[in-house]
Amino acid sequence: MATPRVFIIRHGETEWSLNGRHTGTSDIPLTTAGEARIRATGRALVGPDRLIVPKNIAHVYVSPRKRAQLTFELLGLGCTAPLPWQAHETPAEKPAGEAAKQQMTAAIEVDERVCEWDYGAYEGVTSKDIQAQRRRDGLPPWEIWRDGCPEGESPEQITERLDSLIAEIRERFHEPVLAARGKDAKDAPPSDVLVVAHGHILRALAGRWIGTHIGANPSLLLEAGGVGTLSYEHHSLEEPAILLGGAFMAGFAGDAVEKIQELKQELRKEGGGGA
Repeated sequence: MATPRVFIIRHGETEWSLNGRHTGTSDIPLTTAGEARIRATGRALVGPDRLIVPKNIAHVYVSPRKRAQLTFELLGLGCTAPLPWQAHETPAEKPAGEAAKQQMTAAIEVDERVCEWDYGAYEGVTSKDIQAQRRRDGLPPWEIWRDGCPEGESPEQITERLDSLIAEIRERFHEPVLAARGKDAKDAPPSDVLVVAHGHILRALAGRWIGTHIGANPSLLLEAGGVGTLSYEHHSLEEPAILLGGAFMAGFAGDAVEKIQELKQELRKEGGGGA
């Protein structure tokens, strides 16, 4: 049985992300290059033998911002559930035959908890300009993870909404699958979750996923259009982890490897050792 995962996907490139301007509540469209790169990401990472397997997705959380919604559409997940927004992209033809079996049946939810950080007075301003203004005002250097944003959100507010989301994901989609360990993988329900959102909020989500204080997040990076993976070590809800590298699916071979890993874990528990 595969260990449940959360795929965090940052929206594609926009003019403001190119210029380094903080983009929270503003709804800036993707650039043409940004759209093309998201399509390429979908071709590379989405499919029955890829990192993101549509039929294994249990739920999708998408930011209310159009740039995130279009990013989701361009990934090519073949979703059968209706979009909770007016489509920004002309729908592609539905796949037929074997390809149709790989369509995503998960519900898609627009969730305010994955909105970008509310930058308040710093909306649309670059970090360079923010620091220059603070020097002129006699203020110390700005660090969003420590200071938050004037007239916007604080690190504590971000932590609160993300912890709520994490608890929901684990309770609704991951705990039931992890608790059923040992059952035939074919009988396991879909358990992977997609979160399509923004740079700062997804970096904060990754940190909170492993219980790290939000102030430690500057070292976590996710470029525009990037994909990250959150999961668990040892198939345990008590051991959340950031997956540094994820393998693509490989049919029977992949199932065999998963079974071997489970057997090794059982041997360790019984004192049998093994590498």
